[in-house]
Amino acid sequence: MQVPKKRRRLAITGVAVAALAATGLTFASANQALAEEGCKVDYKVVSSWGSGFQANVTITAQEPINGWELKWNFPSGTTVSSAWNVSYTQSGTSFTGKDVGWNGSIASGQSKEVFGFIGSGSSATPAQFTINGDVCNGTTQPPTSEPPTSDDPTGNPGGGDKVDNPYTGAQVYVNPIWSANAAAEPGGDAIADEPTAVWLDRTSAIYGNGSPTTGSMGLEDHLDEALAQGADVIQVVIYNLPGRDCAALASNGELAADEIDEYKNDYIDPIVDIMGQAKYADLKIVNVIEIDSLPNLVTNVAPRATATANCNTMKANGNYQDGISYATAELGSLPNTYNYLDAGHHGWIGWTNNDPQYDNFHSSADMFGTLIGMNGMTADDVQGFITNTANYSVLEEPYWNVDQVVGGKAINQNPDVKWVDWNAYNGEIDFATAFRQELVSNGFNSNIGMLIDTSRNGWGGDYRPTGASTSTNPVTFVDESRIDQRYNKGNWCNQAGAGLGERPQASPEPGIDAYVWIKPPGESDGASEEIPNDEGKGFDEMCDPDYGGNIRNNNNPSGARDDMPLSGHWSSEQFQELLENAYPPVN
Repeated sequence: MQVPKKRRRLAITGVAVAALAATGLTFASANQALAEEGCKVDYKVVSSWGSGFQANVTITAQEPINGWELKWNFPSGTTVSSAWNVSYTQSGTSFTGKDVGWNGSIASGQSKEVFGFIGSGSSATPAQFTINGDVCNGTTQPPTSEPPTSDDPTGNPGGGDKVDNPYTGAQVYVNPIWSANAAAEPGGDAIADEPTAVWLDRTSAIYGNGSPTTGSMGLEDHLDEALAQGADVIQVVIYNLPGRDCAALASNGELAADEIDEYKNDYIDPIVDIMGQAKYADLKIVNVIEIDSLPNLVTNVAPRATATANCNTMKANGNYQDGISYATAELGSLPNTYNYLDAGHHGWIGWTNNDPQYDNFHSSADMFGTLIGMNGMTADDVQGFITNTANYSVLEEPYWNVDQVVGGKAINQNPDVKWVDWNAYNGEIDFATAFRQELVSNGFNSNIGMLIDTSRNGWGGDYRPTGASTSTNPVTFVDESRIDQRYNKGNWCNQAGAGLGERPQASPEPGIDAYVWIKPPGESDGASEEIPNDEGKGFDEMCDPDYGGNIRNNNNPSGARDDMPLSGHWSSEQFQELLENAYPPVN
C-alpha cells in the first residue's frame, strides 16, 4: 500500500464552513476543488450591534502576492468608520484597501488575516472582491479523480472534516509501556493511567527497536493498541530531523545535517503509510512535530552571541524548514491526523524587543509563517502549536507580574532581575495565548489551538511559595515569589526539584486545546555523564549537575539531577521526585 506523495489541497481558510455560510461568501464544498487561478477573500463579520459591525479580512493566495490592493462595493449606505493594518479609501459604495508594507507579502497557498475594520450600515458580504485587478472567489471546477489516500477505495478513510479540537470529549491513548513503568513505582498507580505520547525519535522506533522505554512496540503496534483500548486520540512525537536539536548534544539524532532525503523517504513516508491505513480511519492521530528545532534558527545563530556552529549549519542548509514542511504536508493530507508544531516556550522566545537582535517572539512566528507553501504545506495542514514540550516552564506565576513595579521600576525593565531579563512573559498560558495571535497574523488559520506540555512544570513541594514576597528589593521579591525554582529559564535538562504539573485535560483555557503530557514523566532528558551508546545521543554539559553554565543560560548552574541515564531512558529517582513535588498534588 502506497500513499500518494502529492495531493491536491483546498485553498480555503480555516474558518468553519458554517461560519463562511453565515457571511454569505461563496465557497467550494469539501468535495470540490477550488479554481486554480486567482485568489480567495474571507470577509468575516466577527461581531455586530445595532447599525454597526466589525469585520476581519483574510486573503488566500494561490500564487505569490507581493503587495495587494483589495477592492469591493458595499451595500448602499454602508461606510467604514475606522480600520487597522490597512491604508484605505471609500468613495460612495466603493472601498479600496492597500497593504501597509509589512503585511503585503503572501506566499503561494498561504492564508493571512490582513486587516480589520469597523463599519456602519449593512454587514452583508460584498458580491465580488478583486485583488490587484483580479476577481477573487471565482467559479469552482468539478472534483478530479485522485488515487486513494489509504486502503479505503473511497480515498477518505473516516470521512468528513477534521474537528476543531481533537481532545474534546476524547479518550486519549495510554502508552502501556510507560504505564507499566509508572505503576511499578511506589505511588505510581495514581497516575499510571494518564495519557502520554509515543516518541518516534529514530527510524527504528517506527518498527520497534527494543529500547528500555519503548520495548518492541512500533508505531503500528501502538495504533493497534489504541484501537484495542477504545481510544479516540493517540499522541505521536515526530522527532528525527537532520542535525536535530542543533543547540544541544543530549538529544542529537541519527541523521547528519545533510540527510534530508533519508528523513523524507525512510522516516516520514513510512509513518504516513502506517497512519493512512483504513483500519485507523476513526482514530485521531495528534502529531507533535519536531521539538527544539525552528526556534533555534532564531536564537542560536549568527550574529547572536548565543550562536552554535551546528545551528548556523542548519540555518544555512534550510533542512529544518524543508523537513518540517514536508512532514506537516504529508501527514496533514491524511483525514485523521492533527499536526501541532513545536513553538518553544516563554523562557526561550518570549522576548518582544523591536531590535531583531533581541526579538525572539515576532521573529519565530515569522519563521513559522515562511513554511506555508513549502513542499505543498498549507495553513490547513496545521491544527495548532505546542509550547513547553519536554520542558519545565510554569503555566503562570500567581504572585507577581513581569511589569509589576517593585523598588520604583517595572520588573521587566530592571537589568538587575536576571530571572526575567527583559522577557515579556513569565508563564506559558499568557505566552501561548499571545503567540497564537502572532501566528495567525503570520498566515495560520484563525481557529488554530495551542497545546501546553504540563508533564513536569508543577513545582510543588516544600519550596513552593504561598504568596508574594514583602521585599522591596526587586531581585529578592522575584526570587521569593516565583513558583519556578530553576536557576535560569534556559535550563532544560533533568531539573532537580521539579514536579508533575496539571493532569492532561481538554480546553483548560480559551485558545488552548489541551494540557498534555508529551514528555513521559520519569524519562531522562540526557545522561549526567558521558555514556557510550548506539542511539546517536551525545553528552551535554547542561545535564551535568556540576556544570556552571554558558551564555545560553546566562552562565548559571545547570540545575540538573545527578546519576541520570541517556535521554528517553527511565529514572526511578526522577519519577519519585516528580511525584513528590506534583502540583496539583497527586492524591
